[in-house]
Amino acid sequence: MASLQIIASSSSSVFCSSSQRIKSSIQFPKLPNRVPSSYNYVPSRKLFEELNGFRFTTPPTFQQDSSSSSSSSSSSSSSSSNTTQQLYAILEAVADRVELHHNVADQRNNWNTLLLNNINMLTLTATAMAAMAAATPLLELKISSTLLFSAATGVMLVVNKIQPSQLAEEQRNATRLFKQLQSQIETTIALGNANQEDVKKAMEKVLALDKAYPLPLLGVMIEKFPSKFEPAVWWPQQQPLSPSSKRRSGRRNGWNEGLERELKDVLEVVKRKDMEDYERLGNMVLKIHKSLAIAGPLLSGIAAVGSMFVSEGSSWAAMVTVMAGALATAVNALEHGGQVGMVSEMYRNTGGFFRLLEDSIEEEVEEERENGELFEMKVALKLGRSVSQLRQLAKKSAYSRVEGTPTNNDEFASKIF
Repeated sequence: MASLQIIASSSSSVFCSSSQRIKSSIQFPKLPNRVPSSYNYVPSRKLFEELNGFRFTTPPTFQQDSSSSSSSSSSSSSSSSNTTQQLYAILEAVADRVELHHNVADQRNNWNTLLLNNINMLTLTATAMAAMAAATPLLELKISSTLLFSAATGVMLVVNKIQPSQLAEEQRNATRLFKQLQSQIETTIALGNANQEDVKKAMEKVLALDKAYPLPLLGVMIEKFPSKFEPAVWWPQQQPLSPSSKRRSGRRNGWNEGLERELKDVLEVVKRKDMEDYERLGNMVLKIHKSLAIAGPLLSGIAAVGSMFVSEGSSWAAMVTVMAGALATAVNALEHGGQVGMVSEMYRNTGGFFRLLEDSIEEEVEEERENGELFEMKVALKLGRSVSQLRQLAKKSAYSRVEGTPTNNDEFASKIF
């Protein structure tokens, strides 16, 4: 037994020593302590070579992909930043125009008040002098009356040509429209999806407003007495659509056949009721405006001529002079005190509002660039209605068209104008 134990212990010691030698002869490669999180290693031949001590010079594929993606993202971000800078530049110009047109509107409104009072004082003073000259044989009174009537006639001709109240209303409308454009550009910047098309459209709108509401009085002033009433146009004219740019069938962006039909029915009411009514009123105000602009200087001129024949005992000359002077004062007070030119410009601007609404609806129905439900809400707000009221108006229009019966004469599309 003792001999067996000695043999077993010796054999076990020999086995242990041999196993230690085998372990010491095998050396495993050291793995890296930590793999960077930004590297996405995939078991491959290159990984095997690296673990076994080989070096390779070809950069990993993921580095090329990351560099290309970073360059593309940097180029897109630089393009977006450039577009935003351009919009901010346009926004600064628009804000400056808002302040400029606001100041000019106040200035021309002051012109209207000042010139109105001066002309009335001239005509009233000249009328009083003509009446005194008929009772008192003083040459100075007659000459002074004639000079004052002549001065009033000249000033009245100039004032009726430029129409300060209408000029002030033009600048007030320009201020409002530039503020509207300013808010649109701010919204585009806030949404963060601006592109070069937005920059182009903003520039076109600014230039169109500059052309529609000029500041100078000489050369480019809007015609105050056109032969026919024409609505104002302050938006850039859209180019006719090419067949390739028209919407494709089946394209949906909140649009459907029912919504398109609804907007067309609303537009029909706008054309048949609102636009026709404002065109009729605009022509009527334009005729009244022309009549008053002619009557004022004419009466003042008659008074100036009549005052030259005023003398003691010439009651007819004095009567003609006094009556013409009084009527000239009344006409001037009605025209400029009542701001008939401002009313004419208001109708012209309102007609332009309906014309712009017509162009917007036709363009959106054709191209469907904006979400249909959002555009429907915008149209309803522009007409002073809720969406449900707008749909009810469209139903009435469609019913009258199908049945061939006229709609209610009191039913206009707009509840604001």
